[in-house]
Amino acid sequence: MKKNLFKILAKINKVILPSFTRKKLDLAKASKWQMAIIGWRYYVTTNALD
Repeated sequence: MKKNLFKILAKINKVILPSFTRKKLDLAKASKWQMAIIGWRYYVTTNALD
């Protein structure tokens, strides 16, 4: 159940949230909200893969 929820969240994230890797964002120069989005996407992705 939990894994399915994170898989759905990962698909939603892919559609809604921006991809900073395609924009070639330097993590050292990222703002706080960009780091928050990166952290959220990382959290959802790791839980979807478990």
